[in-house]
Amino acid sequence: MLMYLLQIPISAIFLYSIAAAAVLIYLPFLVVVYARVMIGYDIAAPRTMFDKLPPYAQRATWAHQNSFEAFMLFAAAALSAYATGVNSLLAVGAALAFVLARLLYSIFYILNQPILRSAMFGVGSFGIATLFVLSIIKATN
Repeated sequence: MLMYLLQIPISAIFLYSIAAAAVLIYLPFLVVVYARVMIGYDIAAPRTMFDKLPPYAQRATWAHQNSFEAFMLFAAAALSAYATGVNSLLAVGAALAFVLARLLYSIFYILNQPILRSAMFGVGSFGIATLFVLSIIKATN
């Protein structure tokens, strides 16, 4: 896997990471779907089912919603790095760290591990900030 990543142009890694982050938005929702099926899905009123969901599925719903919020900032940061031609391993690390952190964020949220979840939120936020800073530096030079 690492050898494959080393052969991909850095600019493409930004685009692949955006696609991966988009997919990660929906992984927690698969847990919600499972819980809805287990309690009996009400197609007439799917939003009213939230209070009937078990706690892990409620947390999965929150993880899903938070993933939308984080994705918008990450997509902007990764596209900024792409558009300005950022070409550093630090930027690649920031993009990949965000994707991994968001995967773990959802897992830790669903498993009710708030400290680990918060740590992953911090790692992801740091990845976003790093991409923005590198983009600004590149654009002003």
